[in-house]
Amino acid sequence: MRLTKMVHACVRVEKLGRTLVIDPGSFTEPEALDGAEAVLMTHEHPDHFDMARLADAIGRRPELEMWSTAAVTEQLGGASSRIHAVRMGDTFEAAGFEVSVHGELHAVVNPAWPTLENVGFLVDGVTFHPGDAYTVPDGAVETLLVPTSAPWLKFAELSDYVREVSPKRAYSIHDGFLNDAGLALIDGLLGRLAGDTGIDIRRLIPGESVDLPERS
Repeated sequence: MRLTKMVHACVRVEKLGRTLVIDPGSFTEPEALDGAEAVLMTHEHPDHFDMARLADAIGRRPELEMWSTAAVTEQLGGASSRIHAVRMGDTFEAAGFEVSVHGELHAVVNPAWPTLENVGFLVDGVTFHPGDAYTVPDGAVETLLVPTSAPWLKFAELSDYVREVSPKRAYSIHDGFLNDAGLALIDGLLGRLAGDTGIDIRRLIPGESVDLPERS
């Protein structure tokens, strides 16, 4: 399995010539969807879900399928057989990958505001994208995609989350809001956390790929 980090919260996952994309939002490069057969979206915030781009893509490409929360699928015209609403506990196959759904709600930004639905996706039982939440999925996670900058998080929570999930490796996502100084700060903090835990924790530059081993 090859994982490619795109801008902000988006990643591409490729295996045997097939491609799955998670959370292509408003910051994401248009080429993130090139060749994709399936798209997963954790929730409806525009930095994770670019409605105009995805509606155009599904209209032009009959092979493309999408999975997300009910709120997202309704915006995309949920009656389509290629647009699927999912919730915690669901499992399905997308572009040849086995996917299970974990979590229900977005992390709290302000207790006075409504909390959106947010689902995380565990791909092939090894790679977990939590969206905007620190959901701990059932079972072992080998590769964790960990949000590192958002209005709803602080580094102490990030550190606790990585320790609780205890993956073999963790790669930064949700870092598109940061300038160079902020990214350098995150690099330093992640490096220190990697030293403390012995976990391979780091930030991938957009466009950078890593080859992930098969499930151990």
